[in-house]
Amino acid sequence: QVQLVESGGDLVQAGGSVRLSCVASGRMFSTYAMAWFRQAPGKEREFVSAINLSGISTFYADSVKGRFTISRDNAKTTVYLQMNSLKPEDTAVYYCAARKNLYSTSFSRYDYWGQGTQVTVSS
Repeated sequence: QVQLVESGGDLVQAGGSVRLSCVASGRMFSTYAMAWFRQAPGKEREFVSAINLSGISTFYADSVKGRFTISRDNAKTTVYLQMNSLKPEDTAVYYCAARKNLYSTSFSRYDYWGQGTQVTVSS
């Protein structure tokens, strides 16, 4: 079992930055690929970014590429999402997710989810 707890959500102005954290409890964090998804009101949950077991390989949705950076610290069992140059359309609840071994862009393939953290970007 893996439990995920996100933090760092905030209300920021367009162009600002926010750093999200997701702390995992449970054993063998380094055997889980990690990802961030987001869900805006009235919209489906969408993939944002993912990172492989070691942190060397990352993947981003086109909408955030060049603005967001995912990273992980296996010693701290934490995954981060640094979000820069935020836009109003980035407003959503951001969720951390984990699955064994390989990452995926499909939310249905993830086994563990956090409770979400709200990011609101004002124009």
